[in-house]
Amino acid sequence: MIRTVESPPHVSAPVLAAYSYCEAVTGQQARNFAYGIRLLPTAKRRAMSALYAFSRRVDDIGDGDLADDVKVARLEDTRALLARVRAGEVEEDDTDPVAVALSHAARTFPIPLGGLDELIDGVQMDLRGETYETWDDLKVYCRCVAGAIGRLSLGVFGTEPGARGAERAAEYADTLGLALQLTNILRDVREDAMGGRTYLPADDLAKFGCSAGFHAPTPPEGSDFAGLVHFEVRRARALFAEGYRLLPMLDRRSGACVAAMAGIYRRLLDRIERDPEAVLRGRVSLPGHEKAYVAVRGLSGLDTRHVSRQVSRRTSVRRRA
Repeated sequence: MIRTVESPPHVSAPVLAAYSYCEAVTGQQARNFAYGIRLLPTAKRRAMSALYAFSRRVDDIGDGDLADDVKVARLEDTRALLARVRAGEVEEDDTDPVAVALSHAARTFPIPLGGLDELIDGVQMDLRGETYETWDDLKVYCRCVAGAIGRLSLGVFGTEPGARGAERAAEYADTLGLALQLTNILRDVREDAMGGRTYLPADDLAKFGCSAGFHAPTPPEGSDFAGLVHFEVRRARALFAEGYRLLPMLDRRSGACVAAMAGIYRRLLDRIERDPEAVLRGRVSLPGHEKAYVAVRGLSGLDTRHVSRQVSRRTSVRRRA
């Protein structure tokens, strides 16, 4: 069973300032993520913002305009900083607010910081220009850049005492991360192509006549682009269904956070499914009022209760069989 650690009653001014910096970064650069974590109690919200700010730094290195050799050096510097955090060597008066906040969060919650090493590994895969022949190949990348974030987040959330199946919580968090990342890949397929990156498995692209890539606002000539998108949507939905089994294991507000973030991406998936070519014309997004509805739905516990009923029905069917 994974348990959270109680937050200390007092947080020093330097640490509060560091958290404020991380929350500002999160609010400005991760609106979908911010909608979810605002549902958390203060200590957990701050810890999640520290995780995001560090992850954002890693992503920005990979996506920036620096030469590749400079990016590699910056990533290694970031990995060295993570090692200092892990060793407890970052003081509260350190000049790096992200390191200060992450260090405090890691002392407050049992966060598996190795997940951030995996994130760095994933960005290094991007720098090497790796492509993916099969879904199994792509899963390795997705687990680095998104599954690891799910497991890191679980370190902050913890599981409820006595939660059934809690020994599989990290597995479900990882799977939910894969679902979110596959949705991202579908949403950004044109943007990634313009940046010289292809993430969808080569086997899938060939199956639907899309091996030429996505460098235009229309599908490759003679391809079944809608078929490709619907195929990947079904894969993502199956991942969401499996990952959602995490929800009943979490406390109410942590479950609301996860349900809100995942719910936003599931609705993005719905939009992509209805109009596959929209992802070639621009970025598909949800309006603010729809995100707010998803957040309220998560806080109400509707998704958690729905998943709990489904799990109970499956268990009942297995017993009768």
